Amino acid sequence: MFWMQAGRFCLTVIIIGIFAHVLGERLHREKFNPQKFPYRAFSWEDGGKLYLRLGIQHWKEWMPDKSKFVKKSYTKSVGALRSSQHMLRLVQETCVAEFVHWVLLAISPVMLLTMQAPGSIAGMLLYGLSNIPFIMIQRYNRPRLNELYERLVRQQR
Repeated sequence: MFWMQAGRFCLTVIIIGIFAHVLGERLHREKFNPQKFPYRAFSWEDGGKLYLRLGIQHWKEWMPDKSKFVKKSYTKSVGALRSSQHMLRLVQETCVAEFVHWVLLAISPVMLLTMQAPGSIAGMLLYGLSNIPFIMIQRYNRPRLNELYERLVRQQR
């Protein structure tokens, strides 16, 4: 019974992961405005200090990053290119990544359909909540990348 549930969980995660990859690659980056809701920084985030108090600087590098495994993904390195266009694309990539993780969180109840209780509830909670650290990483990185983007725009004038 356990192995059947675990198999269903894994299969569901794989299917959702493929869906998320396709969705993320098809989204038009220029439609994501980091200055507008829901992507702009909220005052309660305290310019990213909230995430520092949660120790993000210690654990964010340990989280899996799809761009390291999918070679066709956009280069996420800040040092790769020092142009305002590259920096704007990085900021937009954080918006897309955050959006995709919110979608994954929202569709986590699909586990209730693919698994049997009580495993389905545990699977839904595990999968849904596992997206929160990725959302936090995007919300932590975006203001810093946006500041760098704005600095590069000023320098290019």
